[in-house]
Parts: sequence; structure tokens; C-alpha cells
Amino acid sequence: MNSKNIQQIFSISSQAEFEELAIKVFTFQFQNNPTYKTYCTYLNKSPENVQRVADIPFLPIEFFKSHKIISSDKTPEVVFKSSGTTSGNTSKHFVIDMALYQQSFLKGFTKFYGPVEDYCILALLPSYLEREGSSLIYMVNDLIQQSKHSGSGFYLDNLNDLCKKLIQLQHKGTKTLLIGVSFALLNLAEQQPMAIPNTIIMETGGMKGRRKELIREELHNILQTAFHVPKIHSEYGMTELLSQAYSQGNGLFQCPPWMKIITRDTEDPLGMQPHGKTGGINVIDLANVYSCSFIATQDLGKVYPDGTFEVLGRFDHSDIRGCNLMAL
Repeated sequence: MNSKNIQQIFSISSQAEFEELAIKVFTFQFQNNPTYKTYCTYLNKSPENVQRVADIPFLPIEFFKSHKIISSDKTPEVVFKSSGTTSGNTSKHFVIDMALYQQSFLKGFTKFYGPVEDYCILALLPSYLEREGSSLIYMVNDLIQQSKHSGSGFYLDNLNDLCKKLIQLQHKGTKTLLIGVSFALLNLAEQQPMAIPNTIIMETGGMKGRRKELIREELHNILQTAFHVPKIHSEYGMTELLSQAYSQGNGLFQCPPWMKIITRDTEDPLGMQPHGKTGGINVIDLANVYSCSFIATQDLGKVYPDGTFEVLGRFDHSDIRGCNLMAL
């Protein structure tokens, strides 16, 4: 992929442009990603017979645990790792160009929330701070730096200080974003309930084994009541992606123009589901140009005609990860 094609990814303005670039990315990855090429070949798929997005095979996300998924011979700048399981089997995302990741998450955030400099950003992500290689920590840390607000920063277990800061920002009328993993936000809600109606509270999902999984409505109701906010926002992202989708309430997510969600048949992984019917979530993330842009996740969801989607749970609860995984 040349630099012109890559910059086109972040200026997509129509479905036709998305389709055209998706085919170019597929061809590039088929030619440069040995694991993906082998997988496509088993399915008798190649650039010769893939003419549209519907023809593109989606690589099962489990391959990121067992293979080096990379579409380049360059040395990776960073290797992001998932939180993994008790067996220590983690996904690894080899990132060739960190500038692509930064461009993707910054443009995605700005599209849905406006300039990051307008916010004081507070992060409550203890389980991520306690390990190395988290793509979420990298993203949030960069957003904190970009916010240029003296009060922005991470909080671990110092919930008293966080509570004081949130109330202070509320009284000042400061535009504030509190982003947190679900179990930590619940801990804050139970220990320090407070009225902060002007704060955007965004959960990144996942109890990380710290608490019982809750359905999204229950989690959001608890947080709304404790913090007197009209709605709870959500972020949908994962180690294997360079882009994020956001929900600004009601659990309905929107993708940036270079990202798309399709649902597959739970019984036939090569069959696609119609709008409004529950299926396995397949992600197209064109920013993932140097790894794999076409990934079949372990999440279950529904896609609606306007392109929004919701996350309903997982195929397998044995490997809970922090990417908006709510139990069915």
C-alpha cells in the first residue's frame, strides 16, 4: 500500500470509496500476509475471485494468539498484547506504524466527541495499568496528553481523589470525560456516588474477572443512578484493532468511516446475517492495513440498517476480555 492509499483510508466519504479501498487492502494483505493468504487459499479465495466486500474472508481472531499476523517485512514499532487468560495465552498485535494508530484513534474520537483539547480526561483503568502492552492505555494516555488539561490523568485505587476532582470539575463547568473499565466504575459508583450530570462517563466493558458480569442495561442503570447522568457512553475496541467504535447512549455503537461491522451466521461462519438478527461480529478495520483488516471476533451482536450495532455477549465465556463484553 502506498502512502496515498493509506491516507485515503482516513478520508473515506462514501460506501463506494470504502468498498474500493477494502478490495485494495484485501489484495495487499493476501500478497503480504502469509497466514492470511494460507487461510484465504483454504477457502478458495484470492484477488482473482474477490470482487466485493461480501467475498472477503474474515480471519478468526484466535489466530492473533497462535500466529504472527503481519503484512509487512518491517520491524514492528510496538507489540500490543491482550490481557489473556490464566493460561497466559495472549493475543499479540504487531504494529508496524504507530502513526497509523494515533491517526485512527484521534480522528475517530474527534468525529464523535469533537476536539480532544476541549476535555479534561480522567481514566479509571486499573487492570490495564497493572500490565504492559495495553493498546487502550496507549490510546488514553495519548488523549490525556493531547487534552492539555492540567487535571487530566490516570487513577488507580485513589477513588477519594478522583471523586474530589470530578466534583471540582462539575462545579467549574469543565467539559469532562471519565473513561473506565466496568468493574472500576462500579466500585466508584458504590463507594463514591455523586451528582456529576455534565460528565461524560464512558465504559470500556469487561469485569476482568473482578466482579460478576452484568447485562449492559443493568450496568448502565447503576452508573446513571449513582452519578446522576442521563446516559452512559461506551467504547468498543480490542488489542487486534487500530480503530474504535463509540456508543453515545443506549448501547448503540457507531463506527468511523474506515471501520465497518458485519454479522455472520453463528452456525455457518461463512454465511452473513441480515440486519437486526443476532450473529457473530466481523470487523473491517482498514487502519489495520499492516496486520489484518478483516477479523471474525468472538463477540455476538446485531447490526442495523443505518450501520449502528450493539454488542450482546460472546460465543465463549472462558476467555473474557475487556472490549464491551456483556453476558447474554
